[in-house]
Amino acid sequence: MTTITDPETTDDGTICTARFINHPAYRCLRVGDVAGFHRYAELRDVLDFSHADMRSVDLRKVDLAKVILRGAYLKDADLRGQDLRQIDLEGCSLRNAKVGGVYFPENLSSNEILMSLQFGTRLRTSKAH
Repeated sequence: MTTITDPETTDDGTICTARFINHPAYRCLRVGDVAGFHRYAELRDVLDFSHADMRSVDLRKVDLAKVILRGAYLKDADLRGQDLRQIDLEGCSLRNAKVGGVYFPENLSSNEILMSLQFGTRLRTSKAH
């Protein structure tokens, strides 16, 4: 059974711990049920998976247009082929994620992406011009 984990926060409000979301769409992703995820996602305008534990989740065939991923922990996730140009990735960690063919947002530098992939640092996005 998946439970909600209250994320730990620092004095400035920064969330330190990835959380498990108590939502059926999230549970479907965690077990690899892409069709189930899409069934639940079509019922919602937005799915808030911010600061979610998305370790090792296969997102290759997932439509992420309605998903908020800000601050998500994406270690070892499979993002190959995803178009993330409209997704807010501020604070996400990509350690060892599979990113072949991924379109990243323009507000992320290649150095930020490499540091996150290699060392798990949180992505810092630049301000729009």
